[in-house]
Parts: sequence; structure tokens; C-alpha cells
Amino acid sequence: MSILDYCAANPAVVPLTATVADAIDAMMLRRMGAAAVIDEHGIVAGVFTERDVMTRVAHSGRDPRQVPIIDVMTTPVLMATKSTSIAEATQVMINHQKRHLPVVEDDGRLIGILSIRHVLERKVDELTAQISESATV
Repeated sequence: MSILDYCAANPAVVPLTATVADAIDAMMLRRMGAAAVIDEHGIVAGVFTERDVMTRVAHSGRDPRQVPIIDVMTTPVLMATKSTSIAEATQVMINHQKRHLPVVEDDGRLIGILSIRHVLERKVDELTAQISESATV
């Protein structure tokens, strides 16, 4: 199974020219806790997360509609590629205390965002299926 099978279908994405409010809107629309910040070529330049909202914006007194995303996004970004296994990606997320991991092409273009929530949901589904199978045997 590919890492892309665990990724959200349409990840939250904003351009480098976005504001914090734009990123929050994209995250809310996609029901995600993070948005990839991409350049004009679709290359991941940063990530903006719920944690960034809390630690860099919430108590700053600045208007999220006026704060450039580039000022508060997380960079450099830990990323995975299509060839990264779920085990490897999960280990990176745990070791670095990240709940989201952009998945990129070899040239850095975004193709998905892996969320620890999606990994856990899939693994719970697999475990539930295994338990159901052994109960019927």
C-alpha cells in the first residue's frame, strides 16, 4: 500500500502570498490541521499548522487577515516522498512531534499531506477487520 493511500484526497494548500486567515480558511474547508505553503511551481516552501496558530499568532495581537503566512509558517519542512513507507513516515512524525507530513514528488512538488489521524484511522480499521475475521473462524 502506498503512502498516498493514507493521504487526504485534497489537502489544504495556500500560496506564499497568502495570509494567516487564508491558511486557516483552507484548513477549515478541508477539515485539516495543516496547510502546505507552496511557491508558484507547486514546491513546498513551508507548512502552517494549528500549532503555528497557537504559538505564533493567537496571542500576538496581530490581525490574521494582515499577517503574511511566510512570517509564521514552519520551515524547513520535514517531507516524505511516494517511496517513503508508512512505517518510516510515522516514525519521522513521532520522533519530531509532527502530526502532518507533506508528501512530495522528487522535485519537491506537493502531492499530498499525510496526517497521523489518517494513519491511525486506517490502522484501527485494519485491526477491527482482523478481530472480526478471527471472531468468525
